[in-house]
Amino acid sequence: MTPTANLQKVAKVLKSNGTDGELLISFFAMDPEDLEITEPVFILFDGLPVPFFVQSLRRRGQNKALVHLNGIYDLKDCEEVCGKDIYLPADAEAAYGEGDFSFLVGWELRDAGKSLGRIADFVDIPGNPCLELEDGRLVPLHEDFITAVDEDSAVVEMELPSGLLD
Repeated sequence: MTPTANLQKVAKVLKSNGTDGELLISFFAMDPEDLEITEPVFILFDGLPVPFFVQSLRRRGQNKALVHLNGIYDLKDCEEVCGKDIYLPADAEAAYGEGDFSFLVGWELRDAGKSLGRIADFVDIPGNPCLELEDGRLVPLHEDFITAVDEDSAVVEMELPSGLLD
């Protein structure tokens, strides 16, 4: 069994913010404020998960936050984690409401700013969850495709690979 078998990717470190160890983090399919700060998050180093505790979290936009993690105190520390994924234990997935995206029904789906239509259903295909549009097209719901989620406007922004919907 791999060291990441019991971990679920939930966020990515985008960049440092200042020189005091603060990080800008983008969250996938979870609200940054839903992060349980009493439990560690994990970042992989040499393929092994290293735990970090959240010392502070300030939301920035819909799916980003400025975060201080224990053990990351300066720009040099930040550079070591920039671009790395952040994981939670897989059993925490249910606690954060991940896995069921039926709440997106009725939302607008956009690809690179162009409306694809309204989401009619969430289709939970094992290993390949999809959003079904009103016209019947299925769009893979993959974190690498999602660029923004605007809860106030009920819009999911994606950048889909060329030809995916052809």
